[in-house]
Amino acid sequence: MDSPIKLLFILQFFLATASLAAEMNDVQTSVESYDVSAFIQGIDALRKEANIPGLSIVVVKDHAVVLALGLGYADVENGIPATADTPYNIASVSKPLSAVVALRLVEAGLLDLDRPMAQYSEWIDFCSAFSRQPSIFAQDLSCQPPSHTLRHLLSHTATGTPGTRFSYNPVLYSWASRPMMAVANNSFSSLVEQYVFVPAGMKNSARQHRNLPLRKDLAQRLAPPYTLDNAGMIVRAPALPAQGDGAAGGVVTTVLDLAKFDVALDQSVLISAKSRAEMMAAMQSINGKEFPYGLGWFVQDYKGHTIVWHSGWWENAYSALYLKVPALNLSFIILANSEGIWWDNPLDKAEIERSKFVQAFLATFVVR
Repeated sequence: MDSPIKLLFILQFFLATASLAAEMNDVQTSVESYDVSAFIQGIDALRKEANIPGLSIVVVKDHAVVLALGLGYADVENGIPATADTPYNIASVSKPLSAVVALRLVEAGLLDLDRPMAQYSEWIDFCSAFSRQPSIFAQDLSCQPPSHTLRHLLSHTATGTPGTRFSYNPVLYSWASRPMMAVANNSFSSLVEQYVFVPAGMKNSARQHRNLPLRKDLAQRLAPPYTLDNAGMIVRAPALPAQGDGAAGGVVTTVLDLAKFDVALDQSVLISAKSRAEMMAAMQSINGKEFPYGLGWFVQDYKGHTIVWHSGWWENAYSALYLKVPALNLSFIILANSEGIWWDNPLDKAEIERSKFVQAFLATFVVR
């Protein structure tokens, strides 16, 4: 495994040929203080309960991978098991990566998060047109006076009077790629490659959008998406609709590559410690109210621990979760080829505790 990631162990469970219990006999763990076997069994039980064909997980502790594995099938029809190297579309878990690009451009002196978006002429036209759409994400979008900033988009505080309330809005977040492309004179996907994938050593990661096909080697290994039919049976999902080169999604990667991102982020390889602290700090309103989101991350307290996290959900296709407990140097990442990880978090709150997968992780590694 490439530096700085050191794999303490990688577990692969081939459930097609052996039972989970039999595989557990071969587990060699370097985290003896945790009940890892029970944790894995619990995650697999939750996978089956949620009708998830396949998922992959990784746990990072003190900047090293301490657990990485796949459960179930990445490709049901061809009997291909999920592994820690299985690529998935991570949907909105792309947002923390996009926020890194923004902050890196700020550090380079190219971008100002508090510059009025009205100075980007395209924003005025977009805001006016989108605010008239029937989408839930267009509700209460007030374009006059033109006081939105990029910080409002990246912190989901753009609706209503900008900066006064939190409402998760992936459409507006996606638009945040435009000013980044403008100041850097480059495509957003190229910026993610330059400022995230390359410095983090994420060789099994790529962007894709309607004008950028997925890299061939990843496309061949990509876990196809699954959904449930009317009879409750797992079936292959239809092809996903094409999207633009936006900041809200568009990343295909593996849990091991996200672990590399995690380490590079924590060790200030991607952005400075000051910028990292800014992105993971809960945003405050103009009257001092604290919102449950920073720049590209949800932020909330759970039983005395500050947790930063992001979920990803592509309806009837993929789901993902990336969670960090900064004070413990601990991270948990889980990717799936169905929507089964998603728990319908409300648009105006952060309720990580509603995730059964998170509860299993926290009970094992955090709150014991």
